[in-house]
Amino acid sequence: MSRDRDPRTLRRPARSALIAASATALSLTASGCVVVHGEREILPSTTRAEAAKALQEFTAAYNEADKAYDGSLDADHTTGALADIDSARLKAGKANNPDGNPNHTPLTLTDAKFTIPKKAGWPRWFVVDAAGNKGGTARWLLAFTRSSLDDPFQVAYLTLVAPGKVPQFTKDADGWAESVPVKSTDLATAPGDLSSTYATYLKNGGETFTDGAHTSQWRALREKNGKKPGMVTQYIDEPLTNGDHAPLALRTTDGGALVFFTTRHYEKLTAYAGTSVPTPSKDVLALTKGEIKQSLTMEFVSNEVALDPKGPGKVTILGRIQGMTSAEGS
Repeated sequence: MSRDRDPRTLRRPARSALIAASATALSLTASGCVVVHGEREILPSTTRAEAAKALQEFTAAYNEADKAYDGSLDADHTTGALADIDSARLKAGKANNPDGNPNHTPLTLTDAKFTIPKKAGWPRWFVVDAAGNKGGTARWLLAFTRSSLDDPFQVAYLTLVAPGKVPQFTKDADGWAESVPVKSTDLATAPGDLSSTYATYLKNGGETFTDGAHTSQWRALREKNGKKPGMVTQYIDEPLTNGDHAPLALRTTDGGALVFFTTRHYEKLTAYAGTSVPTPSKDVLALTKGEIKQSLTMEFVSNEVALDPKGPGKVTILGRIQGMTSAEGS
């Protein structure tokens, strides 16, 4: 379908023409073909039927890729943090199991709940909260996004959250959710700043985040691992916010927001003189360049989902999935 011309470039139309154009726009939106100035119009990101289809297509492609250990089979359905993590996992799996995944079990997602924000501009996106046959009782949260009508919806974020921890979202009379701008100033931390704030916290600590497995406990574990006999472990944490790694935020009924964001982490193991780094797993070796002599530097990408409260307060990390994307020995 062709896009409408910008009204600012036209002469003042007659009232009847405006009514006709509005009726056409409403008709297209209701049919699921949203074509009316996606850059400016406040519209649902997609239809519920299209969201359900995107989930079905992702799950099928994800299972095919996992079974064959072939990243090309789900490359059109992943982006951002998930693409970084998933493609590296499949690459390592293929290197060690050329004939495919001997332990493949198809992922099934049920009881899917779709939260679709009504917003202007790109990207358009929505969130799925589903039960999975993996990960115990945890709920699977998937954030689908696309940057134009010509693009398919792809999963940028995939995290697991404990049951009962997924918040309630603000919705209008038609059931559409509210997207929160990344520069929003009414939250404890602006969604666009969460990645850098989290990276700084992991290095220096502080009071920005509530205690938990992905904050205080992770810092304590790193400190413990950094003092192992015969070896030094160094950590570097970086924000990752550009392009498909941009944060996404949904307004919750308490005035806060659920925020998806990405970070990058480096872990360098250096053995003392006369010793060597312990031999890593075969999956790590499959992603490692260079010869491991006295040091090994591993790169990880992590995608997080957090509760960002309204006004002053502490951010709570609800879930985090991390995967190694590359490594280098020296």
